[in-house]
Amino acid sequence: MPIDIETFESSGEDRLTAGGETNAERVMHFLATNPDKAFTQSEIRDSTGVKAGSISVVLSRLEDRDLVRHKGNYWALGSSDDIAAYVDTLESTRAANDRFGEEDMDKWLEHAVEDEDHE
Repeated sequence: MPIDIETFESSGEDRLTAGGETNAERVMHFLATNPDKAFTQSEIRDSTGVKAGSISVVLSRLEDRDLVRHKGNYWALGSSDDIAAYVDTLESTRAANDRFGEEDMDKWLEHAVEDEDHE
């Protein structure tokens, strides 16, 4: 499905691959459709198409945000409260991006205030 040139120009590479889903979104979607099961890292990788070199980083970052749980070799969806907060944030971000366009990190950094050491 084609996208408009503005979306092409303003979107990061992650956003333009795999149907616009990030690797984290793909993992979360897979686990959310199987909330009563836990999976090994390789099962999640095979089911989501996330590359072998990325899956452990994705799962670790999701675990850091309490969106997934990890025990032994298995991974499962996190608590419903944490998932609800994640979905709300994701939907709000998408709505803002659709309305105003995605943020250009390079432009943002041009105006960011640098930390200075105060003694």
